[in-house]
Amino acid sequence: MTTESTEERVLAAVRERREQVNAAIDEDLPLTEPERLWEASRYLLKAGGKRLRPTVSLLAAEALADVPPLSVDYRQFPALDGETVDVMAGAVSLEVIQSFTLIHDDIMDDDALRRGVPAVHKAYDVDTAILAGDTLYSTAFEIMAETGAAPANGLEAMRMLADTCTRICEGQAMDVEFEHRTEVLPEEYLEMVESKTAVLYGDAAATPAVLLGADDEAVDALYNYGIAAGSAFQIQDDVLDLTVPSEQLGKQRGSDLVENKETLITLHARQQGVDVDNLVDAETAETLTDDAVEAAVETLNEAGSIEYAREKARSLVEQSKADLEVLPDNEARNLLEDIAEYLISRGY
Repeated sequence: MTTESTEERVLAAVRERREQVNAAIDEDLPLTEPERLWEASRYLLKAGGKRLRPTVSLLAAEALADVPPLSVDYRQFPALDGETVDVMAGAVSLEVIQSFTLIHDDIMDDDALRRGVPAVHKAYDVDTAILAGDTLYSTAFEIMAETGAAPANGLEAMRMLADTCTRICEGQAMDVEFEHRTEVLPEEYLEMVESKTAVLYGDAAATPAVLLGADDEAVDALYNYGIAAGSAFQIQDDVLDLTVPSEQLGKQRGSDLVENKETLITLHARQQGVDVDNLVDAETAETLTDDAVEAAVETLNEAGSIEYAREKARSLVEQSKADLEVLPDNEARNLLEDIAEYLISRGY
């Protein structure tokens, strides 16, 4: 008898919900006129993606309701007041915001690839990509407004989404600022990561609790779970940017070094005396060679910097799992713990 690994359990959980999420995206974000704008808006959503954030939302709803996974219609999920809530709409709204951030990030960084396909501004043009991102941003609020939650709960979910979007922009601004500073502290980097990346996981986990009318303890616990797991996710992304081939990564390997992006890895390396600014000799990600990346990775490994980042991600995952202890002990909660583990063990 074989035992499923954490990765296998997570991928199965995501796969079992992805089809429903994708169908909901088509329903909540239909292709309409002007066709080019909506094609560009839906481009990355149709290109794939793991659907981890909506899976976190749906599992959080199942854990709170203490129901077997996949046993309840997500469009008519039982709220604590006896009514039903469309928790799928909340999950889709967060995935739409994620796509909006990716489009604008790729424009700002001038990245050529995303999810293994040309970035939106490369597949279409910069003007269309900006408009596509803006369209997704506004549409996400329209979708969140259609959950059917009790008015106070629906309003709080909208407020959380607005706060999440603001914090993402603040985090992105910090990330840009870091590129032009001579010194960045690890604490500042973690604050940036929380704002730019982790808040979307926090919102994804806490939104169903808000929509269903759970108490503040459950809302806060799920939000904190998402913040810790999401921060670990970003740190792992920084590791993967250096250690995974471009074809598997879906973008140019080592692009963070070319763009002078500060990460826990580079911050640690600087403290060890590594000349991070001259680790690679390339002006753009397209001109970066695999040999140059390999040499940079060897230097960072010798400084212990990549392992330092991995250890920090591990401590955050342990913290995120502890946050879930206020929830009922059920299969959905176990899967949320597995997702936190997967976020730092994944290879892409």
